[in-house]
Formats: sequence, C-alpha cells, structure tokens
Amino acid sequence: MIRFDNVSKRYPSGFEALSRISFRLPRGQLSYLTGHSGAGKSTLLKLIALIERPSRGQIILDGVNLSHMRNRRVPSIRRHIGIIFQNHHLLHDRPVFDNVALPLVIQGYRHREIGKRVRAALDQVGLLGKEKAQPVTLSGGEQQRVGIARAIVHKPALLLADEPTGNLDPALSREIMALFARFNQVGATVLIASHDLDLIRETGYPVISLSQGEIVHNDLAAGDDYAASA
Repeated sequence: MIRFDNVSKRYPSGFEALSRISFRLPRGQLSYLTGHSGAGKSTLLKLIALIERPSRGQIILDGVNLSHMRNRRVPSIRRHIGIIFQNHHLLHDRPVFDNVALPLVIQGYRHREIGKRVRAALDQVGLLGKEKAQPVTLSGGEQQRVGIARAIVHKPALLLADEPTGNLDPALSREIMALFARFNQVGATVLIASHDLDLIRETGYPVISLSQGEIVHNDLAAGDDYAASA
C-alpha cells in the first residue's frame, strides 16, 4: 500500500531530515517506526499525509504517486487517511462530538450519517458517554482517544499515528496500542511512530528504525514477499 523509493527530504534551511529512504508496507499491515528524537519519524509520516513533499524520490500510496501530485488532488487522497497526533490538536471550544465529526463535516456528510458515525467511533474507543463533554474536562488518555475517534470516523484505509502514547503512562499506552491492533485486525493499514521500544517489543509487530534520517533496521526488508500482497 505504501512504497518509498529512494526518498529524501531537505528543508529550506538545508537540514536533510530523510536520506534515500526505501521500504514497502503492504495493505493490511501494522508496523512501527522508531528512532531517536529528530531521526525523521514525523517527517516520514508528513510525507505520506501530503503535509510535506519529498525533495527527491517517489512515494506510492495505493498505486498513486504522491511525489508530484497537484495540490487540488490532495484532499481526495487525505479522505483515505486517518492521522493521530501526540498533542491531540483538539478544538477546545467545541464538545467531543464536534471534534470527532469534523472530518465528516468537511467531506459533506449528511447530519444523520454524521451522528451515526460519530457515535460508532466513540463507542470503539470507549467514550460513547462523553460526546457532550468539553475536551478540557477529559484526562490525557481520554483526549487521545478522542483524537483516535476523529481519525477513524471516516473509516480510512490507512492510519498514521505520531507518538500517540508519548504523554501517557504505561497502562494507558498499552490500551492505546491495543486499539490500533484492533483497527488493523478489521483491515486498516497502520503505521505508528513511537520511541517506546519496550512497548513495541511486547506487541511483536514489524519495526522500521531510523537514525539521522536513514533506515538502520527494517523488519520488512525481506519486503518482496510483503510487497506481493500490497
């Protein structure tokens, strides 16, 4: 589903965040992206989400080349992607329902369908009774679950998560990772950036490790077999 072919990203300042990155992540796979702070994890996810563009190389998402895509086509690609941020990026002047509904409103769903999907998404993350709550009244773990509900409400084929457990204690972190595993089990492709190596080892899923913008370890390296199913 995702293919990077010799992808590099150099910012206008001259800093090269990624250098000659190549890997393949097949449809329906859950994998972790690890590395030290500044290794390039967030930049890699932003390239997939079309928040940033590569300086060199090609990124193929579900058969579509993202590298030189026109801006007007970006919204149609993002409709198939759910993004979870470490710092939630919730609208604190809106209740939980409105936060989760935002992607559906943008895409023009009807009111009745929005209500149905929002409640289903909140149910999946264990927050069905919190739809009228203000984000400020929720715990950090609950706010992260709201962010996850917002990311899955439009039933994306691909979930990208950037340090989704960075501010959570170990027990809550395991609960959040278990949620991602459940979404993967029902067909979503999931790529999670995380520095929590102990937790990652517990899960047993494939890992891609970055250092100084380069891949130093890749469990998908025998990826011709993986790619055959992509």
